[in-house]
Amino acid sequence: MKSARPTSAKFHFHDLITAIARNDHYDALPLALTSAEWEPLGGYLHPFSLAQDQMLIEQGAMDRTLFFVESGMLSVHRQDEEGRMSLALVGAGSVLGEGAFFSSLSRKASAIGSSPCKLWSLTVARFVELTHRQPALALRVTLALGTVLAKRVENTTRRVAVV
Repeated sequence: MKSARPTSAKFHFHDLITAIARNDHYDALPLALTSAEWEPLGGYLHPFSLAQDQMLIEQGAMDRTLFFVESGMLSVHRQDEEGRMSLALVGAGSVLGEGAFFSSLSRKASAIGSSPCKLWSLTVARFVELTHRQPALALRVTLALGTVLAKRVENTTRRVAVV
């Protein structure tokens, strides 16, 4: 990820929860948690802003960070031999970076802010900490992310949108 800009924007974890609950896209994150479950998860996430046209994920990078989109829109694209190929637009309530998060492989596509965005990041180190302190919650998050990954891989027109 390119360095995120410092922000004066106010972040409220409840806004991310609402965005996830309202997302009805084919690859929506199926993470229906109680308030008591959401609260500890929020402590493992880091909020930040992304400007329009700012790169979040760069194709080929070895970063394994997972991103939750609270607001805004990101364009996911892949650079091939003939130039850039647009794959998908990802908006509020979605996740990005699940492929590298689980696989330790390089990023398969890039993601750039199509508008100003509010995001929450989860590093592998913080996730490992979550697995030790809240294993049942970590399992639920893993299963939800696995569902998103499976749906994205199954959709052959968007398969390379797994970043």
